[in-house]
Amino acid sequence: MYFYSAQIENMNRTRLKTNEMLLQNTVTRSLADDISQHQEALHMMLANLSSSIQVMMLANSAGSDVNLMTPEMRAMLENFVSSSNDIAYCTLLNADAKGVSAGRIEPDAFLQRELERAFQAAHEGRGYSGQPLVVGGGKAARTVMLVSLPITYSGRFLGMIGTVVDMDYLIGRLQQLSLSGLMPYVVDSQGRLVAAATPQYATGQDMSHFEIVRSFVGEGSKAQLAATREFTVNDGNSSTEMLGTYSPVTSLDWAVVVQKPREEAYRGIYEMQRTGRLLAWLAVFVSVIVSILSARRITSPLQVLTRSSQAIARGDFSQRVHVKTRTEIGELADTFNTMSEELEQFVEDLRRAADENRNLFMGSIQMLAGAVDEKDPYTRGHSDRVTKYSMLIATEMGLDPGFLEMLRIAAQLHDVGKIGIEDRILKKPGALTPEEFEIMKTHTTKGANILRPVPQLREMLPGIELHHEALNGRGYPYGLKGDQIPLVARVIAVADTFDALTTNRPYQKAHDPEETMRIIHNLSGQRLDPKAVAALQAVIERGEIRLPRQAPQAAPVAVPGEASTLVEHADPVTVGTTRT
Repeated sequence: MYFYSAQIENMNRTRLKTNEMLLQNTVTRSLADDISQHQEALHMMLANLSSSIQVMMLANSAGSDVNLMTPEMRAMLENFVSSSNDIAYCTLLNADAKGVSAGRIEPDAFLQRELERAFQAAHEGRGYSGQPLVVGGGKAARTVMLVSLPITYSGRFLGMIGTVVDMDYLIGRLQQLSLSGLMPYVVDSQGRLVAAATPQYATGQDMSHFEIVRSFVGEGSKAQLAATREFTVNDGNSSTEMLGTYSPVTSLDWAVVVQKPREEAYRGIYEMQRTGRLLAWLAVFVSVIVSILSARRITSPLQVLTRSSQAIARGDFSQRVHVKTRTEIGELADTFNTMSEELEQFVEDLRRAADENRNLFMGSIQMLAGAVDEKDPYTRGHSDRVTKYSMLIATEMGLDPGFLEMLRIAAQLHDVGKIGIEDRILKKPGALTPEEFEIMKTHTTKGANILRPVPQLREMLPGIELHHEALNGRGYPYGLKGDQIPLVARVIAVADTFDALTTNRPYQKAHDPEETMRIIHNLSGQRLDPKAVAALQAVIERGEIRLPRQAPQAAPVAVPGEASTLVEHADPVTVGTTRT
């Protein structure tokens, strides 16, 4: 009987010890994953902002001079800072370390030194993640960290964008964890404190006197998985036995550490021992019943936890565990529910941030396309119309959503190269000479070259550079034929031609829809993609594109540099529509 009781106590001790370690592992891994995801979201926001700034700098720069002291740049920074509570300060510097900034804090001497190190790293083409610092004093004191990215173009250093991240979100998470009796904190690869739940420890303080921290520092770059240790903390004449767990944050060389006195961690053991002695005397008589009930009591909540974990692994963060028990499994269930709620909120925040970044990115693109259309008074609104027609054609062709999104941006920016065309040619109120037409043809490659440094626009470049190519090889700039021309360029070419034929120009009157489609059908298979032309015909027949009926033209269109011919045999891509 006593042997049986001792076996129960040992099993309980082992089980509780394992569950306590599992609890701490779950907590540290959850927080480590949250920090990594938060860092990735910040880098994504910073990269999107850098891309938008790069496009504006290149579009507005004159020669090698880059002017950052513009209201647009300042407004963009202020909007970026106000878009997130985690961003305390942002600065944009040119190659001479001059520029604009916005934020809720003023950099002190320590933060200025961090900015200097970041600028030096940017000069060397590197991003920079600084050490956590404390700015301000008293209740206004805040723990912050500097993150920066270089801005370059064709190997030339243009400047740097630096963002000061407020670590208050991390401190808040640590304070929430401390309410459950845990002592959570975050350290860097040298064992220095990054953030803690209480002001007992200061940012930058050496925490390697804790054995659990020394274990992480000793592992160095090998620390890839969570680890749990039992260790002793000496405080003067007394010592405390502790149980600790750390989980690495590999993207930052940090670790999330959670520790707890072993006496508190295993407090449930002593309660279980007393219960075990009583149950041992009754085990002979009710062993079968107790075994069945105990098995169900243990396995049922674990099955619920397993099902909920599998649901979360599938991306369903709305799952919650309903276990009515006050044992360690109940605590684990409560912690699991807390983690699920926080993950659900964090994913929603990431989704909202991604939507805001996308809106900012699309706004920048529309602003750039609008600037091109405003430069050419004869094609004002052309980019918006071509984008609309392209989307209707591609949707009718049954193309996937990823292609549609890429097509939307490519169509909006297909004429961005006209920024580099002289006004005397672009605004000429009449047909172009052959020499002027050759210059006008360069807008396709100019547009691609302007946007090529922006990684997010790489997939859109074929639609911008090749939308004047023809299936018969008589297009430009490269004379590609048939399937050599990407689908995105073929769709834009049909939409571009349709808009050119249905809008009034000083050198050409608009055609009515019937005449326009007759011309486009004549070009189908020669210059224009037949499937895209058929999709356009279907969209028009359903009435999704409505145009005012135009008066019939009195004279045929003349081809610059060639003999005159009737409009139905003309090529609207190079005849009368050379400015599309």
